Amino acid sequence: MTELRLRAITKRFGETIALHPVFLEVERGEFVTVLGPSGCGKSTLLRILMGITEPTAGEIHLASRRIDALPPEKRDIAMVFQSYALFPHMSVRKNLAFGLKMRKVTKDEQLRRITHALEICNLNAYVDRMPRQLSGGQQQRVALARAIVMQPSLLLFDEPLSNLDAKLRDSLRHDLIALHRKIGSTSLYVTHDQTEAMAMSDRIVVMNAGRIVEIGTPVELYRNPSHVFTASFLGQTNLLTVAADGPTAELPWGGAAVLDAPAKGTATVSLRPENITMSVAADGPGVVTSVSFMGAQAHYSIRIASSDIHVSRSGSDRLIETGSRVNITPIGPMRVLKGGSNDLA
Repeated sequence: MTELRLRAITKRFGETIALHPVFLEVERGEFVTVLGPSGCGKSTLLRILMGITEPTAGEIHLASRRIDALPPEKRDIAMVFQSYALFPHMSVRKNLAFGLKMRKVTKDEQLRRITHALEICNLNAYVDRMPRQLSGGQQQRVALARAIVMQPSLLLFDEPLSNLDAKLRDSLRHDLIALHRKIGSTSLYVTHDQTEAMAMSDRIVVMNAGRIVEIGTPVELYRNPSHVFTASFLGQTNLLTVAADGPTAELPWGGAAVLDAPAKGTATVSLRPENITMSVAADGPGVVTSVSFMGAQAHYSIRIASSDIHVSRSGSDRLIETGSRVNITPIGPMRVLKGGSNDLA
């Protein structure tokens, strides 16, 4: 069942269009990530949903009612902020109770909700502490618990993990998804971090320049992107301009490769680094210009036919030294894409 429906949500600031008409549907219980670079419109969309910013045009429907004309407190939406936004003079318990008191929730119901949120967010040991006595990860869990106690129809996340170190970010990613499954909330998560989007989402909404470029599951968008921007932004890829002739194309360094869809003339294709085989050859057309050993994987940069091609191999394989001449060959069909280099700006 559709929980959130956006119909032609648009935002203009004078002559500048921050959001072109946005159409989006989110199913009840779904975890959807809005992914894009800074300035793509994702934060503007979040502020419009919250009621902080008024749309120029369009409609927002949540749980079968239209809410775009309602004030923030009437929208049945809770936000988990990047900066935690906890009250510094209140304990964990009082931070959780504040919104419930403002809504005049009965004391018994307050206790039930707070007890539940403390339990699922693993905060029982910190209930009487002040925010300054908590780590960044603990503060973020309090911010999440404070949103949970409101039992909203929609949970919004504004890059909530960006202020944390890499190891803690990875840990809390798993915690967030586990909590999402436990409470069954409908969640919209905004980030520029492709790793977060890939690891957490049921679906990803890719945005650029105020537009939705593409929507799909992480697997769909990574393996079978339709657009140049999606292929380049979601993970690493090699974008190649090839001469296509039906089901095959001529590679820039010579030889033919199979396409995933027939094309004629010049085409842009995506070739992921892990979908390339590489072998040392004294007369190979490519030269290894850099090697980065990352443990599980080794990443290579290959100079070939005036192009720099990125190749990934298992970190357990024997490393190929910088300066080695190599042959490289695509594995499987290359993905034919819409759009061009101008769409990457």
